[in-house]
Amino acid sequence: MKKKILIVEDNPRNMRLFQIILRGGDYTLLKATDGEEALRVAVSEQPDLILMDIKLPKMNGLEVTMKLRQNPAFRHTPIIAVTAYAMKRDRERVIESGCDAYLSKPVRPGALKEIVGKALLRRQKDNLSLDEVGCD
Repeated sequence: MKKKILIVEDNPRNMRLFQIILRGGDYTLLKATDGEEALRVAVSEQPDLILMDIKLPKMNGLEVTMKLRQNPAFRHTPIIAVTAYAMKRDRERVIESGCDAYLSKPVRPGALKEIVGKALLRRQKDNLSLDEVGCD
């Protein structure tokens, strides 16, 4: 079964780049171009992973991440921040908001594929562990 990845990015060039990088994988790619749309799509589609730009119109990516983390359905959904902000304090703010990982722009294709693959594998292992002990 294909994994759903929500790409949240307001820059059309970056959106297209992420789609090109990930299209060879076994993924269904969803997209949102602002924070409010990201919340709507995430709740309706329940993606397996979210790539979250930080600087977004209507609601920034940190706010979106914090709102998603308040919802139990997104407690274990990997959220990977993808941002041009690259200072040490920026990285700390991203992680404090609830993101699981951080990639700085410009994104290297190999790094994006690797972090997405690892995050999905870790989520699958977490779900298997819960299933093994009879939890849903």
